[in-house]
Amino acid sequence: MGDVISSHLDEAKQEMITARTREVMGRFGRLYEQQYAVALFNKVRFDIEGGGGPQPQLLHRKIPLENRSIFSGSLFQYLENKKWRNRFLFIPDSYNINYYNSKASHDRRLHPQGSICCAGYKVLTSVDQYLDLFSDILPGMKAKEGSSPFLKCATQFPLILWHPYAHHYYFCVVTEKEQQKWHAVLQDCVRHANDGLSEENKVQTPAFTDAVRIYRQAQGHFGTWEMMCGQPAQILSNLVMEGLLPELRELISPRLKGKLHERQRNWMLISDAVYSLVQGQCQAQYEAVLQKCEAACCSLEASIRTDMDQIITSKEYVTNKIREVVLPKAEKLLKVSIQPYIGSILDALMEPTSRGFSEVRDVFFGELVDMSKNTLNEGTKETVAQHMDNISMLAFHPVKMQSCYEKVEPLSLEGLQQRFDVSSPSVFVQRAQILMREQMDHAVYTFEQILHQCLESQGTEDLCKTIQRCQDRVIKKYDYDSSTVRKRFFREALLQIFLPYMLKQLSPSCASELPHFQELIFEDFSRFIVVGNIFEDVVLHSIMKDIMLAVKEAAVQRRHNLYRDSIVLSSSDPNLHLLGDNPSIDWAGAGEDTEGDGGEAQKRRRMKQVVSMIQVEGSPGLPNESYKEVPGVNDIAEEEQKDGDGEENSDDGSASPKALVNPSGLSNGRVLNEEEEANKEQGQTKVPMKAGSDAQSASAEEEKAKGGDSQSMMEEQPPSSQEVSEKVFLPPSPPEEISSGAPETAPESLPKAMSGFPLPPQDSGFQSPTSDGAEDDEEEEDVNRSAASPQP
Repeated sequence: MGDVISSHLDEAKQEMITARTREVMGRFGRLYEQQYAVALFNKVRFDIEGGGGPQPQLLHRKIPLENRSIFSGSLFQYLENKKWRNRFLFIPDSYNINYYNSKASHDRRLHPQGSICCAGYKVLTSVDQYLDLFSDILPGMKAKEGSSPFLKCATQFPLILWHPYAHHYYFCVVTEKEQQKWHAVLQDCVRHANDGLSEENKVQTPAFTDAVRIYRQAQGHFGTWEMMCGQPAQILSNLVMEGLLPELRELISPRLKGKLHERQRNWMLISDAVYSLVQGQCQAQYEAVLQKCEAACCSLEASIRTDMDQIITSKEYVTNKIREVVLPKAEKLLKVSIQPYIGSILDALMEPTSRGFSEVRDVFFGELVDMSKNTLNEGTKETVAQHMDNISMLAFHPVKMQSCYEKVEPLSLEGLQQRFDVSSPSVFVQRAQILMREQMDHAVYTFEQILHQCLESQGTEDLCKTIQRCQDRVIKKYDYDSSTVRKRFFREALLQIFLPYMLKQLSPSCASELPHFQELIFEDFSRFIVVGNIFEDVVLHSIMKDIMLAVKEAAVQRRHNLYRDSIVLSSSDPNLHLLGDNPSIDWAGAGEDTEGDGGEAQKRRRMKQVVSMIQVEGSPGLPNESYKEVPGVNDIAEEEQKDGDGEENSDDGSASPKALVNPSGLSNGRVLNEEEEANKEQGQTKVPMKAGSDAQSASAEEEKAKGGDSQSMMEEQPPSSQEVSEKVFLPPSPPEEISSGAPETAPESLPKAMSGFPLPPQDSGFQSPTSDGAEDDEEEEDVNRSAASPQP
């Protein structure tokens, strides 16, 4: 392997690679310094003036979950010596894949054999897919039909991590079910690693994305870019390799000797070596540029705050002059080439995205229903803590969330990709999936904060009804927030499709006129006012009106379950946001004895992982079993609990007395047939009648105290768990459209997915919230109930 790399990457080629990297980074560095000052000005202006937008109803987790791992298990890996070896994979919360020779090596905390950062990778499940992608990056080496590939899989269920530049990894498992679950986990690693730019940094992230976009536009690439993924050093390496690799291919490909599979393997080794060399150089040079900008940040901010009014006035004057030249051309192009396609593209985006968010709602609701049914038999804090410990990590559970992610996969822009230079819909698919995971985490975090507050004030009395009330509150808030997030996503996606196309069409005719406007800017303000950015602002504002109108009309359609923009829940639950600053609740330690076996309990909490796939030592296992079976959403609870004898629950759906009363019950809000449900209860467990009568009398007293409370129909306690399952746990209906005459709302400040473009126009549509009487009643009821609860 070393001989192949050294023979084809001699000193002359390495110097060429270094020179090309320095050239690209030099141009990028100048653009980054320019955009850094512009981004700093935008941030300071936003901090002073503020911005409108709907207030989220769900709480956001400020401190990430700690002491958790995502996944672990064993499978087979293909090594360079053309042999398959068993490997133990461990995935921490960083989502980097660490692989060891054995589980014992991991338990002894030895260094892993290797670590994989999945940014930019694709997860493939067949060798044919892999060879097709390989032939695309190396056109002269396509295998003939019927020829044997260089990779011979040990089983029929491969898992391949493919990257256009970096090293490829080959794994395989024994069964198709294992392949599906590993595929879900690896996809989650790729999804998380691709989302490498933090939205919290309001200066570095916009400056970086704008600099990369402007650089690529100067090279003639105006559309979306699939390799805009990972950390800054990885993105810059992809930027260098985009132009460097074709040149190296022409120099090296004719010199590769041997059979086809040997040439393919050698090219992969050479490409990986070049990518590693480029990435190291990009990392060092980017850190130098960033350090230089950070050093000048204080002086720039002082200048901005001193001359803020003059800078804004000068910018508005130049903007008006540019608008007079650009706007007529933009409106003509918009009418002919954009407006006829807005509706069809929006429909293509909305259908799968709305199904995905609806599935998130169903999965979250199903988990809470399972938790409620389990508390009918044993309504103790230990039982609640056991279930909440699992639910708290639901958003990071790749297997349970896979059904949500799959709903977005069919998103297709077929027939429009070439017209608008959209490389692949995967850019929008991954963005939608990340938003779905965030909304699930917000819903879970809000529920656990509300439930914890209720348990502290009320105890475990009427626990089932308490869970139901908390669930209804959170579902209502999720419906509103998911509607807001989806509409923002649709606006971002349409901008990402249409704005680059308009810039590409207008740039040639406007390029000769734009430099003259630079003379209108004072030299002291030239660092914060860039003519190119103002030109893009004008084009963006010209198209934003049509995009917002299209999204507003789509919100009226009942099938998308979107709130109209005139419905604003600004303070529907004022006491809830007081809980937002509370740290995450340690449900794992709530019901454990911390005195007698404190060390072992702490160890269990330290080893907590989202998906339990570690084979416990001493427990029987099937031959060639790569990991333990993981129940699905509709089966038993995910985390395997040990009973007093140290034995584990089986994975075949059977449950201990503390497990589910009805394993296949109402996870999606659907009611089972009464006779089938009664048979299941008779065969598994019985609810004590005394508990039912006590709950009934308590419910009657509570009803008297509350009088005409609108929640009474949900709080009546029937005499049996069967009727509770059928009546209490029905899913709240999706949001209904409520007509109103309030003005159109302003789009929120665009997050990272659109940070490469200027911000859309703002208006004050959220100053006077209005709604129908039904909505007002619900809001007043929610406020009263929240105000009645004690302050934390």
